[in-house]
Amino acid sequence: MTLLTARTELDPRQQEIFKFCEAYFFAHENPALVNKNARYFTEGYDAFGIKEDELRELRDQLLERFEPSVPELAELAYHLFATGKYEFGSLALMLLKKHRPRFDRSVFDQLKRTLDDVVENWAHADVIGTKLTPVLLELNLVDLADFEPWRFSPSKWTRRVAAVTLLYLRSHRPVEQLLEFIQPLMQDNTRPVQQGVGWFLRELWKVHSREVEDFLFANKDTAPRLVIQYATEKMNKDKKKRFRRAISKAVKPNKPQFRKDKPPQEDSGD
Repeated sequence: MTLLTARTELDPRQQEIFKFCEAYFFAHENPALVNKNARYFTEGYDAFGIKEDELRELRDQLLERFEPSVPELAELAYHLFATGKYEFGSLALMLLKKHRPRFDRSVFDQLKRTLDDVVENWAHADVIGTKLTPVLLELNLVDLADFEPWRFSPSKWTRRVAAVTLLYLRSHRPVEQLLEFIQPLMQDNTRPVQQGVGWFLRELWKVHSREVEDFLFANKDTAPRLVIQYATEKMNKDKKKRFRRAISKAVKPNKPQFRKDKPPQEDSGD
């Protein structure tokens, strides 16, 4: 079986599913849409140009035809992401989201593998961190301690998801525990992780303002300036004065894309 975009070894059933998806993508590709959407991704965007409603249609057809199990979908996600094609990754996440109530521990393990090896952009990482990993916590399949190794992954996307996942826990865990968890990421030298950490701290500040302000003050001269700037974005001018030394030296970033813009197939919502 000839598969033009496969980059990993597939078993016969995976090959059949993959061929089904590949045929759909090639039949619906739209280079003009690719050019339009590429602006969302400064690190590169390799895509077919598939509309979101078309991607949902493919998802539903695949589920009806193949009836894959949750472990199958979790493993398949790795192979879909490995293509490097944006829509294959988006499809993998849509398939998993459709089965969230039926998640098992295999999803956690496969998501870690996928993030470590083949996720390539912030949009997919943030869907994982806001729509999938929180479900694993909600279903008591994992605990916060299970995410501790994620903070030290070679992949910046795994580390970003470790921070973004905490958004779900900001009202459910002691603030001291969350700040202790995030501390190792306060020294991260990659922009996507710094954005994710700043995003989390900004949202945690809305719930625990005093504790977060004290934490930021203690870290303001050693943490990347981008973290401090994002974390203090919603504070008034008087509060920001506490962190002026760190903020004043920072180059003003573009608004984080996960807040301002919505990329193609970032989240289907169902």
